[in-house]
Amino acid sequence: MAFNQDHIKWFRDASPYIDAHRGKTFVLCLHDGALQSPNLDNIVSDIVLLNTLGIKLVLVFGAEQQVIEHLDVDWPSSDIDRITSPAILDVIIKVNGALATSLVSKISASHPESPRSKLEIPTVSGNFLRARPIGIINGVDHFQTGLVRRVNISALSHQLDGGSIVVIPTIGYSPSGEIFYLGTQHTASQVAQALQADKLIFMGDDEGLRDVKDVVINELDLSRRDEITLSPGNEIMINACDQACRAGVTRCHLISYQTDGALLEELFTRDGCGTQIVGNSYEQIRSADMDDVLGILRLIEPLEKEGVLVKRSRELLEAEIEQFIVIERDGLLISCAALFDFNEVGEVACVVTHPDYRKSDRGDRLLDAVESRAKKLSIKRLFVLTTQSLHWFIERGFKECAIDKLPVEKRKFYNFQRNSKALEKDLI
Repeated sequence: MAFNQDHIKWFRDASPYIDAHRGKTFVLCLHDGALQSPNLDNIVSDIVLLNTLGIKLVLVFGAEQQVIEHLDVDWPSSDIDRITSPAILDVIIKVNGALATSLVSKISASHPESPRSKLEIPTVSGNFLRARPIGIINGVDHFQTGLVRRVNISALSHQLDGGSIVVIPTIGYSPSGEIFYLGTQHTASQVAQALQADKLIFMGDDEGLRDVKDVVINELDLSRRDEITLSPGNEIMINACDQACRAGVTRCHLISYQTDGALLEELFTRDGCGTQIVGNSYEQIRSADMDDVLGILRLIEPLEKEGVLVKRSRELLEAEIEQFIVIERDGLLISCAALFDFNEVGEVACVVTHPDYRKSDRGDRLLDAVESRAKKLSIKRLFVLTTQSLHWFIERGFKECAIDKLPVEKRKFYNFQRNSKALEKDLI
């Protein structure tokens, strides 16, 4: 029964994401290792599940390792990219064809462990990519190694709108009929840019990007990229994400193909399991509006039941919504506070952070935002009434004060039964 309750809670928590992702376009880039992974069947099952939830999916897969295994000669590289001779290209074509067929077959099986519950999900591949040669760079001819020149958006969109999963190998075609090998990450980024995809997801062999201490980074804000020192080895992928974000792709993700359920955890939980890469942080502090009323009520309700906060009705909250500041993380409110102006004296009220984030710095950031707003309103002194957060406020510069120092309007409604402590802080 306990397991069922956990499952029900997870499903309920995922419901905002299920609704948010419906009708969106995701480009999923599979590392060549994913196609040889014991977890591949689970990945395919999750891909099919995303399709049934109304998500439009394009799969770009790599095959570099498999090609190398089939070659009798070395596949040389320059400082720029692989050098692909016509003989090597023949092997690339054969390997990609076999892998594409295998991937389509697995998707068609729907769920390998439940053959009786097969879903009719169309899967298509084709010549969606126009390519051009890299050419001769620094005196080195790259022969049949190319770059994406154009993506056939109308054809791709037609297939996606019809409910198909589109499978794209890293092979492109020129108008004259030449065939080119294309880099996997470059191809995925170009497809995502052309489609203006909502997400570009890389499934690699690591859990995400790591810093120099070998700790997985939950989020990389590309606008603050210089502030984080990353472990080496991911420059091509990061540049591909950077180009995608600059072109309008909302978010990029890096997760591991080796982790069962990584795709679902990254997409349907608040904190995910890998690294999210964005052009701008997906957590922001902002002024509240009417759309935030329900989210604030959900935040404060547990503390109201415990008697920590005075109960606020929905009607009162709607009337006071302009006084609130919130922290929004991936579309969900995780923290809130209010500032009420009493003519050069301001009340800090309803400071609440979601339990999952109380050990972080959200409260401090929220209080900083409240103080910044207060200064703009020419408020010279802040006060707060609290029954259980006395020390938290004292540690942030507040001092206990007498009830008589409260504004007259506030003293009239002071609840002596609650016996709240009054604290104040001068704003310099």
